[in-house]
Amino acid sequence: MGDAADHHSVAVRGEPRGIGDAHSFATRHESVLREACDARLGPIEWFRAAWQHGGAATGFADWRAPDQSSPANDGAVGSGGGGPPTRAMVKLPVGPVEHFWSCSLGQAESPVVPRLLASGTSLGDVDVNWLVVERLQGRPLSTQFDQPAVMELIETLVSFHAATTRAKPIDQRPAPVDWESNVAKARTIVRAGGFADALRWNDALKHVQKAIPTLAARWNARPITVWCHGDLHPGNALRRAGGDRPGACVLIDLAMVHPGHWIEDAVYLERQYWGHAEQLHGIKPVSALARLRRERGLFVEDSYAELAIVRRVLMASLVPLFLDREGNSRYVHGALEMIERYLPQVH
Repeated sequence: MGDAADHHSVAVRGEPRGIGDAHSFATRHESVLREACDARLGPIEWFRAAWQHGGAATGFADWRAPDQSSPANDGAVGSGGGGPPTRAMVKLPVGPVEHFWSCSLGQAESPVVPRLLASGTSLGDVDVNWLVVERLQGRPLSTQFDQPAVMELIETLVSFHAATTRAKPIDQRPAPVDWESNVAKARTIVRAGGFADALRWNDALKHVQKAIPTLAARWNARPITVWCHGDLHPGNALRRAGGDRPGACVLIDLAMVHPGHWIEDAVYLERQYWGHAEQLHGIKPVSALARLRRERGLFVEDSYAELAIVRRVLMASLVPLFLDREGNSRYVHGALEMIERYLPQVH
């Protein structure tokens, strides 16, 4: 849940039209895709997974190093080198934000996203973004989200912020949020009945409404200095095969990358564990990220703790709007406690 209604502000190409079912489109155009990859891509094992919500078709295949005698490929970006085939993942269609950042970051020597093997913006006469990236063979952080894994996720985020800023300077601000209207809607939901701790929630949101001019002004004045990942959680952090060496962990799901402040990603991670703080094993994402940023020579304001409090209060106040997605009772109660604890500190 980020600030802008639409994070897709880095437009490479508009959303594809006329594709219909992505899986059927992908299987029909497999030969065209393999031809676009100079035949380096082997037969694709297409699959549908329960965790896929974006409508893209995904498949696994072998990727071979380029044949030096092959003609130049104008429609894709390929990797060099020899040796046995690399296991690859194919994805299409890909939204413009994810395509941009996958291509921009995936060609680094030790990329903080899956390594890019090939990409394109069309198949035949159809405008459609597609990607071929390394298939990550290591275990995801979510399989054992212990204390070292929490720190590994935050360390990877620091690398992501640094890499995205090098790849593209910040040249825009996110669209402002109508906090006043959204908090009013949240209070209406609370007062409609059937809401746990309704009286406490109503009282808390009443105080937030009075403080909104101050809170919104403080938040809207924040410096916009990073490209936020926008969906930071352990399920979006995978490891390359080979363990815990530097560069082994990468971030996936880049569709919500947007300009913002580093605190947004830190609070995003933290708030997923409101009511379940023990699952962070004593690590505080905001202060941990601030420390790591300083160690890497990245800017950290002296007033970052106050800005984090403002963010917590604002995001906690919107929880009633998203009960269909964020209806865990301990989480909802944790959000209420965030308002009651932190609002007096910033108003």
